[in-house]
Amino acid sequence: MRKTILIPGGAGYVGSHTAYLLAKKGHAVIIVDKRIHNQKFSPSWATIIQEDFSNKTILDQIFTTHKIDAVMHFAAFIEVGESVKHPKRFYHNNVVKTLTLLDRMLAHDVKNFIFSSSCAVYGEPVTVPMDESNPFRPLSPYGKNKLIVEFALQDYATAYNLDSVSLRYFNAAGALPEAGLGEQHDPETHIIPLMIRAIKNQTPFKIFGTDYDTPDGSCIRDYIHVLDIAQAHVLALEHLDHKHSESSKASAFNLGSGNGFSVKEMIGAMEKICDKKMVIKHENRRPGDPAILLANPAKASSVLGWKPTHSDLETILRSALTFAETFSPDPVYSYSTSSADRAHR
Repeated sequence: MRKTILIPGGAGYVGSHTAYLLAKKGHAVIIVDKRIHNQKFSPSWATIIQEDFSNKTILDQIFTTHKIDAVMHFAAFIEVGESVKHPKRFYHNNVVKTLTLLDRMLAHDVKNFIFSSSCAVYGEPVTVPMDESNPFRPLSPYGKNKLIVEFALQDYATAYNLDSVSLRYFNAAGALPEAGLGEQHDPETHIIPLMIRAIKNQTPFKIFGTDYDTPDGSCIRDYIHVLDIAQAHVLALEHLDHKHSESSKASAFNLGSGNGFSVKEMIGAMEKICDKKMVIKHENRRPGDPAILLANPAKASSVLGWKPTHSDLETILRSALTFAETFSPDPVYSYSTSSADRAHR
């Protein structure tokens, strides 16, 4: 059944891939995005409104003009380190503005919401891999932002009958170059585009911390292809279509592959693909970085029927390389191979 989906942040990394997949499946897509990363994005398959996602006038116009079936929210600031330096900006954008969005939804009787959350809500894991029962101990304002919104969604489910799904990404990575979609952040903070830039220019790639309690001393992360994350959003939308118990009206799911790679392992894999060595610079740890973040995605598999199909490391790296070579406006990405996290959005 064709639905109309409002997507705040739909010109961003994960949002654009999800919007594309929804459009391919026949849904009408309306994107509200300020394009704060200066990304090029003008698809024929979506309606684009370049505005702040908390603009009440714009939201009221959208909800009045269109019968919105669900909202998928991606419009968050994502840089963990920046959230430590500038928490006020992050709380205002990621929490206050999201509550404004929810309030306008309720005013127009829109009751289906899918939230781009993060494994940052957990902080240091108690068990590895982490399932959804891991205690919440976020290490950064960014992680706290996500958790506050999740708590709000639980309360809104009880008080206002709002149905929601929170998807806790681990490390979004990769690209969909055949659709012209990939990472276009300015400034760039994600590990894979930074590796591509470093290996092309032979400029230093920074490793933040080599004294973690991991086999090679560098952080270990669970990288999940952005197209697999997009597919989880489609399944979450279908999940909201089905009748389910009151206790599950504000559901949350981990999205990860269940496999982890260290920063040094990522470097080695990229060097192998490019047949070129990278210049490495060692830096101190960044605040808010756990040693290991690894998902147990069993709940998403059993409840949503979700299974990653694009998240082997070589597919992730090659798709990011192809996108960077083909579409990036930055000439430093023009490296040709021989044969795009530290944040999740």
